[in-house]
Amino acid sequence: MHTDTGYETRSAASYERSRQTRKKGLSLPLFLFIWVLLIGSGVLGTIWYTGKLKQNLTDQVNQQTAQQISAMQADYKKQLEELTTNFNGELTTIQGKVDAINELLEFSKDNMSSKTDNSNKLYSQIADVKKQLNELKKSLDVLK
Repeated sequence: MHTDTGYETRSAASYERSRQTRKKGLSLPLFLFIWVLLIGSGVLGTIWYTGKLKQNLTDQVNQQTAQQISAMQADYKKQLEELTTNFNGELTTIQGKVDAINELLEFSKDNMSSKTDNSNKLYSQIADVKKQLNELKKSLDVLK
């Protein structure tokens, strides 16, 4: 009644080993596939996220640049208007001086007497004032 159980035990043990080998053989490729899938999805996620960050940063820089350009343009226009106003005021003042000197010169010519020195002084002053007026006009033209 004793049967040879050694053979049966060996058969059962070898059956268990072949079953474990199949599990190991199947689990290793499955593990590698899952591992590659996780790594690949991580790389793709990183690329996507980096692209989003780059786009956001580019948008922010463009917005800041546009704001700075607008501020600079407004400041430039303000300065140009101030300079134009100042030059126009100075031109008006100098034109008034030139007119006053011309009137004095005409008066001096009418009253020609021994005061030719005064006439020469007036003429010199007129020449200086005209020179200043021309310089201011050139400066205004350059600004425009």
